[in-house]
This record gives sequence, structure tokens and C-alpha cells, in this order.
Amino acid sequence: MTPQVSVVIPVFNEEEGLPLLFERLYPALDALGRSYEVVFVDDGSSDASVAELREQFQRRPDVTRVVLLARNAGQHLAILAAFAQARGTYMITLDADLQNPPEEIARLIEAMDAGADYVGTIRKSRQDVLWRKAASRLMNRVRERTTSIRITDQGCMLRGYHRSVVDALNHCTEMSTYVPALAFTFARHPVEIEVMHAERAVGQTKYSLYRLIRLNFDLMTGFSVAPLQFFSMAGGVIALSSLILVVYLVIRRLITWWRQSSSRRSTVQRSGLHRPVPRSCLRR
Repeated sequence: MTPQVSVVIPVFNEEEGLPLLFERLYPALDALGRSYEVVFVDDGSSDASVAELREQFQRRPDVTRVVLLARNAGQHLAILAAFAQARGTYMITLDADLQNPPEEIARLIEAMDAGADYVGTIRKSRQDVLWRKAASRLMNRVRERTTSIRITDQGCMLRGYHRSVVDALNHCTEMSTYVPALAFTFARHPVEIEVMHAERAVGQTKYSLYRLIRLNFDLMTGFSVAPLQFFSMAGGVIALSSLILVVYLVIRRLITWWRQSSSRRSTVQRSGLHRPVPRSCLRR
């Protein structure tokens, strides 16, 4: 039977937090009163995450599916791999760290029942360190000014996608793999809702400052021509400035050479006028 809801969860070295996730996720989904499946995709974990997923599959094989990637491909490629296997009409993506409570899934389904085909989320009372909040606000402003993507909180992975949007993603050949932005471009009725946010229960975030900057750079270059236009114009200005500088240096060199030549000629002429007459000439 095709499930109504598919919950997609990428996993990368989350062995400590997976038992806590299982304890809260499945009761929250059972309370929906709908058929569902949970698609875990292990993104090349090097800890015991795969063993934890295997045990959970044995406990709930009717609603649990596990996709194993041979190596670490990145969160968004892992989600796309899970989308290719998921069967639900509504697709919910969720991080494994419990910073987005699984109980909030019901609110995303309500929004899609109301007609939304893409449900973005905004973290309310965000429980992150100060530098991550500041970096996120800065990147959001830069993205909004350089692209047509209007995502208030791009870092929140708790999102809802209708089957039609996921099918478009599965057939997409874009180089950029930022799932929320790609889905936004395909959605016809996108909405955003506020959701609760909690501190990470165990473990550490997998997104360093460098990875966040690289992700946002890929987002801006993948969904806008503004960076290309900027660097093209900057290159043109630099090339023109270099040409002007070369012409200036050549002209300056010619002027300096002409002045030096004129000075030498004047010196020779002055020395010729005041040269004493040889005595031999006087005797004659």
C-alpha cells in the first residue's frame, strides 16, 4: 500500500541521538492517524549509525526503510537519494538531531492539506550559538538580493513537499543540489510556518562555518547570474584599468626618453661653444 506520508531523515554519525529520535518520532507519526513510512538514508557514517538503523528496521519493518550510501555525499544529495525511494504523497524532511521536534510534522501536513505544495519553516526562538544566527541572517540578506529564492530560514531542514514537487526534483538535472531552493522553484503554492526549535540533544553539528559559507556560495551561484555578472564586470574594469596603466607607462617612458635626449643635446651644444682653441691653430 502506498503511504500518505514519507518522512525522510538523512543520517551522518548520529549513533548517540538515534535512540532518542526513535522514541519521539514513531509515536508522533502514529498519532497522525495516517499511513506513513520513515526513510532513513545513511550518508556514509563511520560510527554505529547503520547498526542502530538496522535494529530499528527489525523493530518496525512495516514503516521503516533504510537507504545506505557508499560514501559521504552531503546532506542534500542524501535527501535526493531518499526522494528517489520514497513513495508518499506528502514528503517531510527532518534532521536526526531533534532540534526540530517531530511533533511539529502534524502542522506541516495541515498546511499541505490546505493546498500548499511546499511548506517552508521558520525556527521560533532559535537555539543556536550567536555566530550561527548572525551568519544565517547575513547569508539570507545576500541571497535575497542576488536570487529570486524567498526562503526566510534556509537552515531549517524541517520542510514539507508535495509528491508533484518531489517528482520534479527527481527529474531535475540542475547542478545545484540545495533541495529547499530547487523545490521552491518548482512549487506553485509555497507557504511558510513557524515551528519550535530546540537545542541539539547529543553530538555536534556537522556544518562548520566553512561548509555554511560554501553552501551559500553554491546557492547564490546556482540560482542567480548576479555573481557571474559582477565578476565579469569586475574583470572588465580590471582589464581596462590595466590597459590604461600600460598606455600611461609607455607614454611616460617616451616623454622621459625625449627629455633625457634633449638634455644631452643641449649639454653637447653648450660644451662645443666654450671649448678652447688649440694652440696649434693659433700659430698658423
